[in-house]
Amino acid sequence: MALLVHLLACTFGLGSWVAINGLWVELPLIVSVLPEGWELPSYLTVIIQLANLGPLLVTLMHKLRPGQLNERAVIYAILSVGILACFLLAFFWRETTVMAGMAHSTAFLVITFFLSLVDCTSSVTFLPFMMQLPPEYITTYFIGEGLSGFIPGLVALGQGVGISKCVNVTQSIENGTETLQSPHAIETQYLPANFSTEVFFFFLAAMMTMSLVAFALLNRVPRMYQLSTENLVGDSVASVSSGLDNPAAEGVPGGGKGEEAGQSRPLLSKPGYTVSQLAFIYLLVVWVNGLTNGVLPSVQTYSCMSYGTVAYHLSAALSSMANPMACLIAMFLPKRSLVFLGVLSLVGTGFGAYNMGMAALSPCPVLQGTAAGNAIIVLSWVFFTGALSYVKVMVGVILRDQSHSALVWCGAAVQVGSMVGALTMFPLVNVYHLFQSGDVCNTKCPL
Repeated sequence: MALLVHLLACTFGLGSWVAINGLWVELPLIVSVLPEGWELPSYLTVIIQLANLGPLLVTLMHKLRPGQLNERAVIYAILSVGILACFLLAFFWRETTVMAGMAHSTAFLVITFFLSLVDCTSSVTFLPFMMQLPPEYITTYFIGEGLSGFIPGLVALGQGVGISKCVNVTQSIENGTETLQSPHAIETQYLPANFSTEVFFFFLAAMMTMSLVAFALLNRVPRMYQLSTENLVGDSVASVSSGLDNPAAEGVPGGGKGEEAGQSRPLLSKPGYTVSQLAFIYLLVVWVNGLTNGVLPSVQTYSCMSYGTVAYHLSAALSSMANPMACLIAMFLPKRSLVFLGVLSLVGTGFGAYNMGMAALSPCPVLQGTAAGNAIIVLSWVFFTGALSYVKVMVGVILRDQSHSALVWCGAAVQVGSMVGALTMFPLVNVYHLFQSGDVCNTKCPL
């Protein structure tokens, strides 16, 4: 029973961000077809932030009309919309319309808005639903959420997204009345994909369908646990409700006296936090998610691509793997100390600062063209993602213990951090062009 619930919780978590993560890893193929070209990511950034209307409405409903929002109905609705949107993308993503004399991928952008609405709203609906289950399953849910980025990344790597090679080409140079041929020009060419973008979108639809089925089955779990614990003695009930959120229960002695004490003082098993500590926890949520969901992803290409396509793909795949690995570590080695989580956030921020520095130095970062430089940038991305993912999991577990409302506001803080990070980076990347891209085959850097 427990293993099945863990599997369902993980599969349910897959539906949280799999659609948007899938779109981002597929962009290298999409931008070569749609008329917006490389401006398309800036459009998507704005669309995703507009989709924060969904979590805003859910949060306001919880605040203004507590208890009246049917979260299960909302989850069924958004997962169904996500499945439909993925299928529509597979058929209509290439369609364009002419507006103001220019072609635009209107269908792709509109459907992407609904996918973004699904994923953003999941932050304030999926987590509160998981409160109905014993606390150990929330970590499994975070593993599934991490896999929602890792699995599409692996599929995209198998598809061959972004893999390039340097080839010699012949260029024609006009020189007055003569046309000279230059046989020594080098050009970056991307290898064709192993399967089409349409197949990839069908894969995303299948992932969303699996998440919907898992949610439908999870709806039966709280009733099953209630029936299975009705005839158990008090200490057995305590053991079911312990886990990550009840470390104090491990030291309660057995027998009638210990059981009676546990019943008379049930709140002692949950740590209390002051207003300033809760403010610090929510600040961590905003900061960590701002870095991992907004700031650093905006410059990962600039940070890694100058070291070559191998370094870029390794950093993308391994950093995605670091997320679920951090969740597994949090499951077996939980650490609730706010001091520890604060220090770990600083360590992760330090690795993020190195990544940002290499992006700012693009297309000529330090140690470019060396094995050490490649290894350092890959490891920096892995440790950055892993450290902050551990913080996100443990903060989620801590707030889960406080109340249903605390977890809802946790989801809102996730979206606020992500939005602030993305909106901060958008003008720096797309308006002021503080980060410069380089051609792997032709960029020459000073020694």
